[in-house]
Amino acid sequence: MNISEIRIKLIDDQRDKLRGFASLTLDSCLVIRDLKVIEGNKGLFVAMPSRKLHDRCPSCAGKNHIRARYCNDCGARLREGRGDLDERGRVRLYADIAHPIHQEGRDEVQARVVTAYRQELENSKQEGYVAPRFDDLDYHVFTDEGQASA
Repeated sequence: MNISEIRIKLIDDQRDKLRGFASLTLDSCLVIRDLKVIEGNKGLFVAMPSRKLHDRCPSCAGKNHIRARYCNDCGARLREGRGDLDERGRVRLYADIAHPIHQEGRDEVQARVVTAYRQELENSKQEGYVAPRFDDLDYHVFTDEGQASA
């Protein structure tokens, strides 16, 4: 796997465990966006891009997220415990959009992204630091500025 570029977007708001986003370019021809750099109990780790899982209301066929108790469209009560279970027996709430096929690939992506994150964090402490622009990405929605306008 040839990772030709890693871009990091630091998150200023440290209230939760999300520390930043990463964008990988593979072989200068494929981009994978929205990898999350998260501060876990054992240190930094990388979460792959994912989407929320949904199901349909049995009454109106309206689309609802798995944790919803009532239908967003008709208000009907939805049954508990909907959705597939993960390996720990809990309901899966998200599905990966892109992910490595084997552990060695995951380890390489995580090591490279965490290294790039730490380098960007160090760069951000330098006088005159200017954060990289990500105009083509939607990361502004995770900043205080984006929340004020949302």
